Amino acid sequence: MTERREMRELVTPEDAREAIAAVERPARTEAVPVESASGRVLAQPVTASIDVPGFDRAAMDGYAVRATDTTGAGETNPVELGVEGSLAAGEEPDYRVRPETAIEIATGAVLPPGADAVVKVERTERRGETVAVEQAVPSGTNVAPAGSDVAAGDRTLSAGTRLAPRTLGLLSAIGQETVTVRARPDVGVVSTGAELVAPGSALDHTAGQIYDVNETTLTSAVRAAGANPVPYGTVEDDEDAIRETLQRAAKECDLVLTSGSTSAGSGDMLYRIVEEDGELSVHGVAIKPGKPTVVGRYGGTPLVGLPGYPVSALSIFRLLVAPTLRRWTGTERDAETVTAELAVEERYAEGRHRALPVGLIRDGADELLAYPVDRGSGATTSLAYADGVVEMPADTRVLPAGERLAVERFSTADRPPALLAVGESDPGFAAAIAGIDATRYRTIGTRGGARWLRDGIADVAVLTGDSHPGDSETLATWTREWGVVLSADATDVESLEELAVGDYRLVNRDRESGLRAVFDAVIDQRAEPEALRKSIDGYDVAVPGLESPARRVARGDADAGLGLRSTASDLGLAFLSLGTQRVRAVAASGRTGKSGVTSLARTLDEARFLAGLDGYAAD
Repeated sequence: MTERREMRELVTPEDAREAIAAVERPARTEAVPVESASGRVLAQPVTASIDVPGFDRAAMDGYAVRATDTTGAGETNPVELGVEGSLAAGEEPDYRVRPETAIEIATGAVLPPGADAVVKVERTERRGETVAVEQAVPSGTNVAPAGSDVAAGDRTLSAGTRLAPRTLGLLSAIGQETVTVRARPDVGVVSTGAELVAPGSALDHTAGQIYDVNETTLTSAVRAAGANPVPYGTVEDDEDAIRETLQRAAKECDLVLTSGSTSAGSGDMLYRIVEEDGELSVHGVAIKPGKPTVVGRYGGTPLVGLPGYPVSALSIFRLLVAPTLRRWTGTERDAETVTAELAVEERYAEGRHRALPVGLIRDGADELLAYPVDRGSGATTSLAYADGVVEMPADTRVLPAGERLAVERFSTADRPPALLAVGESDPGFAAAIAGIDATRYRTIGTRGGARWLRDGIADVAVLTGDSHPGDSETLATWTREWGVVLSADATDVESLEELAVGDYRLVNRDRESGLRAVFDAVIDQRAEPEALRKSIDGYDVAVPGLESPARRVARGDADAGLGLRSTASDLGLAFLSLGTQRVRAVAASGRTGKSGVTSLARTLDEARFLAGLDGYAAD
């Protein structure tokens, strides 16, 4: 007669859930077509290899012009320009805008050569072969520069991101055909019990036989949690039979689920088999139903033994096992609405109903915050970086900071990122966060990063210069060599003055960028800074994206571009060094205890992330 033994000390449901959650995620990956990747989880970070858009384009219907030709224009004294043609979206310009001429242009069309601004059609009057321009526009007006949506070289999605239609659109926009995702885990399903019969077979009621419900419900539940169920059928309460089945399942699967034989009765032997042949971590949970639950390993493979009663088995699966499978696979449940505090004031005065995309982040007190991420209807990132939407009725013009709002989440499987980092685009910092799961890195420039940190949105800001937002702590500093990336035709340029006097065209960075700030500071040290600025052809041509200027040089669209030595090295271009720039990773003081921030701090302390980056050094 088999000895009966009492269960171990019962653990709490939280402890049992943590024991299962601590099991390492399967490391297998696979490449799948982007169109088939919805619901899958990225195994590797994705970096954009191209600018989106890949060309300067019109942001409004109107007329492409030279900004200098509109100087002094107004409603009472319009400037009349000759119209030399029209451009629709998708057409390649076959002419350039000459002085005192314009080209009619549609939204999304390529900005033709010679033009540097677009006057919207509402501020013009067509007069046969000419157009009267009633508004003076500076260079860049109503123009979306290449890389304004996604800049080449930017980290677009991090490992651990669950792919959805909005993020698949972002992958398509940067030309990804396939993507590396985590392989779906194989979960073995084993039902034990001499009384069990497979559905469809004849039952012998006199022998106490019943249909096996657990295999059907558990395989369905495993599949709903995003994993691949591998059923092993029913096994009688025989030690040799159970051992043989467990050995096969452990070799073939990433996780083994059993049902039945988990209690401490004379016929319940699973816990003894696991204890003798493997590792028994939990035997008994202080919960009803589901007390006789087993957690351990068999043959090195994680194993969860569920109670035999179908209701208990499914209840314990949903409560303890499904969260870990959903975390591994990124499988969503039904959408839900959560309440979050708005981090910053949001205004909208157009008098229309609005669905405002927002991101979610938890502060240092674990309170949920919402922050707007709307970058315009044409920006893929408005949805790719959002976690849900807030409805703004037509009569709502202001949502004040601190107001508690209902956020309709896109998916309950999506969680706020473990780390929200913003600020300067920097290859060193991108390397530092590469190994941290579920990181969101928004490259909005040093000014934007400092602002988001002050507003209490971001966990960490990547900053250049001397600004130090209040109530923050510096995690690490390093330096990067910066200057001007040069084309093959400009390799003999040895100073900014030579760049200014020569027949060279520069591409600059936008004013939110820390590189633009240090570039302007160097120019300000010259004897006649304003004259030097005016002499540099293209000084006012500003583009987003750290690598955007260099990539224009590499394409032959410019002779020089503001950038880093590391970028020049990666693209095989010449480089005129103008100095080194200090970069700091600064954390909000109230967020330093968050797991994502502590993981980042450890990585930064080791400084290995700088290895292989040309021109980088620890500070």
